[in-house]
Amino acid sequence: MGAYILRRLLLIIPTLLGIMIINFTLVQFVPGGPIEQIIAQVEGQGDVFEGFAGGGGEVASGGGGSDEYAGARGLPPDFIAELEKEFGFDKPPLERFFTMLWNYMRLDFGESYFRSISVIDLVLEKMPVSISLGLWSTLIAYVISIPLGIRKAVKDGTSFDTWTSGAIIVAYAIPGFLFAILLLVLFAGGSYWQIFPLRGLTSDNWEALSWPMKIADYFWHIALPVLASTIAAFATLTLLTKNSFLDEIKKHYVITARAKGLTERRVLYGHVFRNAMLIVIAGFPAVFIGVFFSGSLIIETIFSLDGLGRLGFEAAVARDYPVIFGTLFIFGLIGLVVGIISDLTYVLVDPRIDFEKREG
Repeated sequence: MGAYILRRLLLIIPTLLGIMIINFTLVQFVPGGPIEQIIAQVEGQGDVFEGFAGGGGEVASGGGGSDEYAGARGLPPDFIAELEKEFGFDKPPLERFFTMLWNYMRLDFGESYFRSISVIDLVLEKMPVSISLGLWSTLIAYVISIPLGIRKAVKDGTSFDTWTSGAIIVAYAIPGFLFAILLLVLFAGGSYWQIFPLRGLTSDNWEALSWPMKIADYFWHIALPVLASTIAAFATLTLLTKNSFLDEIKKHYVITARAKGLTERRVLYGHVFRNAMLIVIAGFPAVFIGVFFSGSLIIETIFSLDGLGRLGFEAAVARDYPVIFGTLFIFGLIGLVVGIISDLTYVLVDPRIDFEKREG
């Protein structure tokens, strides 16, 4: 197992390199870079011309601006040259790319173009919101899905299985953003009840609250976003649990256990549970990352949560390349590490699994 883990860890390096090469190359062809963003602001606000020409800026990576685009707007060439120097776009793309890689090897992700803060500090500042959303959504999905999936497997073919399957299919078919908007309309003062807050993770007076009130306030704010992001994962996990249990119930060792006179509960939870739950429990890290990455952008935007998803979206719109590349690098690293953790979880749940023999 040690050799397998070592190979997976070594594979992280070329994978991250490939991710950065592809994204860096794509950025070179995206119009409207950070220089164009500043030029647009300068043309719209002539009195800030001097501020942009003399301001300091430090670049970590990214694509360059277009001289033809800038010249068409009639701005002085000296001003454009000063901007390019400040952002580092006066250097060839290949040199910028290798500089970025060297900085990333030292965990130096640079500073945001438009915020006076380093990328790593910005990510650490936003990460608790996304982790809260992803962790609670995953935990609630497991707490609901596992008992429901087991019940559906035991009651397979009955009316309970039929109507719960219908409800699950409907839940899975509803887009997460549409369900989030529905929750806002119904319970956040949209048109009906003002039960939950409309935005944010805590109240404005959170610091002045007692510890019990802080906990209550936190869950009060997180309730609707978590519910909106849980619905799709809940449906998938329930059906996965049911099918996993159905496969195990039909195996010979279950028939033998029943023939020995064991109670149905003992057979189900003493013999079937461990084997059936292998794929469900071991998949927990992957499910969490799926919720963490895929649902964070839409849910955070709708509920005005200042997390990583919203940060990435705003950085892409503003062409804040250090933030874009830094978050991509960190997200890619987290995803690869979680893949290794998932494999280790499989072995922990069932020691009979040997990835080294399978590779051989």
